[in-house]
Amino acid sequence: MPGANRYASGYRAGLFLILAAFVVALDQTSKFWVRSHLDLGEIVPLVGPLSLVHVRNTGSAFGLFANQAFLLTLIAVVGLVTVLLFYRYLSRSSLLGSVALGLVFGGAIGNLIDRVRFGYVTDFVDVRLWDDFHWPAFNVADSAITVGTIVLVIFIFWALRKGDGSSSGARS
Repeated sequence: MPGANRYASGYRAGLFLILAAFVVALDQTSKFWVRSHLDLGEIVPLVGPLSLVHVRNTGSAFGLFANQAFLLTLIAVVGLVTVLLFYRYLSRSSLLGSVALGLVFGGAIGNLIDRVRFGYVTDFVDVRLWDDFHWPAFNVADSAITVGTIVLVIFIFWALRKGDGSSSGARS
C-alpha cells in the first residue's frame, strides 16, 4: 500500500496547487478587468443588491489598518508560511483540508500581488444589505480566503470529532 499513499499525497498536492493557481488567475484577471473598464468609484448595478464598484483598499478586511502596506505585506507573508506549514502536517489523505488551504493560499497570494504591485488591493464586489448599508467591497481573493477558512474550520471540527470517536473506541 505504500504506492497508494504516495498517489494520495501527489493528488492532494496537485489539488492544492491547481486550486491556488486557479484562484490567483481568476482574482488577477477580474481585478485587471475592473481597473481597465471601471473608473475609480464607478458603480455598475448588476442584480438586486449586487453591484460592481471600483475601490482601492489600502487596508485589510473592512479597511482596517489603512495605509499600512508594509505591516499588511508582512502579515500576508507570515500567513502564507503558516498555511504551508499547516498543509505539510495535514493527513496525506485529507482532500478537504487541501481544498481549504488551497483556497486560502491562492486568495492570500492574489491580494499580496496587488499590495506589492500597487500598494493597495482592488476590490469590486458591492453588496447592499438594506437601505444604504453596504457590506464592504471585496474581491475574488477575499471570497476564496473566506470560503477556505470556513471549510478549514469545518474540516478541523470534523477531524477532531472523528479523532475523539476513534480514540474512545480504541480504549474499550
